[in-house]
Amino acid sequence: MSEAPVVRFEVVEGIGVITVDYPPVNALGPGVSDGIVAAVDQGNADPAVQAMVLMGAGRSFIAGADIRRFGKPRPPSPRRSYDALDASGKPVVAAIHGYALGGGLENALACQYRIAVPSAKVGLPEVLIGILPGGGGTQRLPRLIGAKPALEMIVSGRHVPAEEAKALGILDALVAGKDLRSEAIAFAKGIIGKPVRRISTMPPAKAEPGLFEAMRKSIARKARNQTAPYHCIAAVEAATTQEFAEGMATERRLFSELENAPEAKALRYAFFAEREIARIPFLPKDLALPEIRTAAVVGAGTMGGGIAMSFADHGFPVKLLDVSPDSLARGLQRIRDNYAVSVKRGSLTQAQMDERFPLIEPVETYEAIADCDVVIEAVFERLDVKQEVFAKLDAVMKPEAVLLTNTSAIDIDKIAGATQRPQMVAGAHFFAPANVMKLLEVVEGPRTAPAVLAATMKLGRAIGKISGYAGNCDGFVANRSRIYFTMEQNLMVEEGALPEQIDRVMVEFGYPMGPFAVNDMSGLDVSYLTRRRRLAEDPNYRMLPIPDRLVESGRKGQKTGAGWYRYEKGDRTPHVDPEVHRIIKEVAAEQGIEQRPFTDEEVLRRLLFAGLNEACKIIEEDKALRASDIDVMWLNGFGFPRYRGGLMFWADSIGAQEIYNQIAAWHQRYGDRWRPSELLRQIAESGGQLKDAKSPRLR
Repeated sequence: MSEAPVVRFEVVEGIGVITVDYPPVNALGPGVSDGIVAAVDQGNADPAVQAMVLMGAGRSFIAGADIRRFGKPRPPSPRRSYDALDASGKPVVAAIHGYALGGGLENALACQYRIAVPSAKVGLPEVLIGILPGGGGTQRLPRLIGAKPALEMIVSGRHVPAEEAKALGILDALVAGKDLRSEAIAFAKGIIGKPVRRISTMPPAKAEPGLFEAMRKSIARKARNQTAPYHCIAAVEAATTQEFAEGMATERRLFSELENAPEAKALRYAFFAEREIARIPFLPKDLALPEIRTAAVVGAGTMGGGIAMSFADHGFPVKLLDVSPDSLARGLQRIRDNYAVSVKRGSLTQAQMDERFPLIEPVETYEAIADCDVVIEAVFERLDVKQEVFAKLDAVMKPEAVLLTNTSAIDIDKIAGATQRPQMVAGAHFFAPANVMKLLEVVEGPRTAPAVLAATMKLGRAIGKISGYAGNCDGFVANRSRIYFTMEQNLMVEEGALPEQIDRVMVEFGYPMGPFAVNDMSGLDVSYLTRRRRLAEDPNYRMLPIPDRLVESGRKGQKTGAGWYRYEKGDRTPHVDPEVHRIIKEVAAEQGIEQRPFTDEEVLRRLLFAGLNEACKIIEEDKALRASDIDVMWLNGFGFPRYRGGLMFWADSIGAQEIYNQIAAWHQRYGDRWRPSELLRQIAESGGQLKDAKSPRLR
């Protein structure tokens, strides 16, 4: 029995209908481009066909290229689908639903007309995987809509809603009918006999003076160390100075320079890692999951409010509980203000705010949330406080409710022990600000039911998060792998490095902010309390006297106007403060620590190797499933530069053997905190790659 073709052609009332059917999203996988070429040729050769329609089956038009094929040898194609569509003697209408992204939009641009349903989205997001549109997108889009809007779309990689695409001139019409196929056939009939429009025959696009240099300057900070955004600008600039064929040659040359560059490889790796993290192979595939339609959040502070917004932003009704009326009122006002800021910035419409804010219902009693399907506790980070909350939840929540804690480090089982249903308890560790950060760490307690774990992973994805599995241990996966990074940044300060040097090194590496500036933003008192808790549990726990001294002297970060840096009122710009330098020298002298200068390379390696070594220990202890999961957590939880792939992927650019040797040397010099991971040793000796490491359960 032969397989169904990935591209079908049929004639309906004189219109040739070309349908791409390559599930799940009609990516330009093997045979798709050739199938489109063959269908266009068939339509042009058939006297009964007067015009054609290109559309997608299933849930999308053409969602883009098959990313798995980038960087690999591909057989040369005498004609690409873009070329065949552009050269068609009979007009072709692209009928778009779902997504027309990357190569999908480029195929649509090669057609003579484009229509779409109002819910469709279009875009050229290739820059997000380190390349540029390679099917004529950088040449056709500027000619069609102008250099400035095309440049913004291509350099940002954003998805453009159909209504905006129509206003820009990308689309010729929006069709509101339920049957896109019928609407497209009718539209195609209406263009029969009209002159065939080809974007490729349009003159070079016009650009206002200084447009491209202004764009280069505007992206300088965000695009630091990257090539793709600048090549995108160069390609669009070519569309304003070169004829179409010459511009296409420029696009191909720039694309070829990017496709196999380290930046593109890292970004492709990150793309696939973010999809792999959703898989928990040891969970049964036929699990009956608890249904989650309504939610509650306990705690109306900054974190609780952000979690509530995450639900409301995705259409979930959510009750926000705080037993203090004043705290509840402040929390609601904070949410309202956050939405208002988004409206002012233009990232949210007033209509969207008016739709989302009422989904958050303030309540003051536990009984008011008893019927919710899931409840997330987001109160103060103290075990006794959380146990008290869970005891109350256990008393009122319906038996099938999922009970989640937002703790960032506390033992899930100790929290679950406050209930009579520990199997319904799991961790749901959001990252601050919860309504912005994409990562959700889903923590399996020793008694968490598999269905609860799976339901929580699914819930995270439903509210727009990247859900990642973590085993139950102090700090779980993300924060635990970060603990020694944080430890080293403070110990290097004791030894003579200054906060501003460490921050500069990490920003130059690609972080949006340095770690000390981040500490000031989140509040130094948060980690101070965590250290106190760990000291109470372990008298040998290594405290950090310099940040402790800062907190105890009232320097808690931005909220007090001073932390590692000084802040002017109403301004979050960090200013180097000589008082901090004085405290550093004072504490180092008290501790008998001799200070010395640090090279930038030692700063970088001390920080990242510390996190990497602990990450290997987490994997070997079965608390994380894959090295790529840890990479995703660092990318989406800590601002690790995406174009470097992630901590473990980046480490492979140095090599496990070199890293192991350095850590072993530091172990001899600094003691047990640098004890090399056994997994790291094994990978180094075998010549393997760190990014491929897996937990014992997955080997």
